[in-house]
Amino acid sequence: MNTATAAPQGLRHRETDAVVRIVDAQGAPLADADVEVVQLRHAFAFGCTAPGSGGDAMLARWLDLFDTATLTVYWGRYEPERGRTGEAELRRRARDLADRGVRLKGHPLVWHTVKAPWVDRLPLDEAEAALRGRIRREVGGFAGLIDAWDVVNEAVIMPRFENEPDGIRNAVSRLCEKHGRVELIRLAVDEARAANPRAQLVLNDFDLGPDYERLIEEVLDAGVHIDAIGLQSHMHQGYRGEERAAEVSERFARFGLPLHWTETSLVSGALMPAEIEDLNDHVVDDWPSTPDGEERQAEEIVRHYRSLVAHPSVEAVTYWGFDDETAWLGAPSGLIRRDGMPKPAYDALRSLIRGEWWLAPARLRTDADGRIALRAFAGAFEVRAGGRSARFEAQAGPAELRVELP
Repeated sequence: MNTATAAPQGLRHRETDAVVRIVDAQGAPLADADVEVVQLRHAFAFGCTAPGSGGDAMLARWLDLFDTATLTVYWGRYEPERGRTGEAELRRRARDLADRGVRLKGHPLVWHTVKAPWVDRLPLDEAEAALRGRIRREVGGFAGLIDAWDVVNEAVIMPRFENEPDGIRNAVSRLCEKHGRVELIRLAVDEARAANPRAQLVLNDFDLGPDYERLIEEVLDAGVHIDAIGLQSHMHQGYRGEERAAEVSERFARFGLPLHWTETSLVSGALMPAEIEDLNDHVVDDWPSTPDGEERQAEEIVRHYRSLVAHPSVEAVTYWGFDDETAWLGAPSGLIRRDGMPKPAYDALRSLIRGEWWLAPARLRTDADGRIALRAFAGAFEVRAGGRSARFEAQAGPAELRVELP
């Protein structure tokens, strides 16, 4: 039996080992036939924030590397005035990506910053009603298009968060203080589930310590069902290393939920000073990418992704900021320079995701029973023969699959 092989070394838990039986529309085996097998997507979500600038060329580079997009739906920007939303533009962007086979996630439904000032001025019960309505509107309105959401963002710090330039404390922090973290999370999860029972809901935080662990314990003990644990890792002060990534993944794996590294980034210029506690406090007029920094970023991004993909509980990694032009805090953390050209980190990561961990198009011949063997990084594939084609999914582990060519 001919085999299509692109087995990722040391990643047996990511690998499909499938026997694929190809049949025609009548169910007869496609015996002794030449076929081509092409990989379309990984089962693992290799994601990035959606491209925000650069036109078709930037989008083409993005699609040549990533398969999952995070679309930002910050309440303050999405609905700056009550009832006036960015729904049409978000739907256009989401549909354009989905039509290209990209999986989508919205970020975030509930957060205490990048806020809508009009909400802060409401009586607290009205602010809660507005928040509930916002969750139902976005999750229900985009159901079938955006079916994954960071449901609550950074709840650990939420009830004590104060950074109010207009002098009015934000309504979400006040609601969290009133209800408590767990009950606010329950509120958000319940509203989202009611609007779209199929939605994947992620609890997301930058706190990777015991406070977040305790919160997750409390949430689960209270019977609040979240689908994945989100872990942030903005490494503006330097790469934290493989041991740290493995240690964090192992600690949070004990909850038995998928782990999503939702926001990860590495800079390709001068590192942010280590004494800065809140990354938002680092404000510079110009933060350039440098040749030495770009080489460092390329090496570190490969090490980082290898360490995360190696952990069996990790199901998704999202790089935060595709290009320097739109990167958070003006940092040189993108994979594309401000001139639109790729950095070494882009090429290094592509060599990993779409090279070492990707099945190159394979030409095979079926046996007398129409079978071929497939050993590759699990995901979505297409088989082609005689001008016909059919798509199929192959999950990790051994499997026997039947694929019908129309």
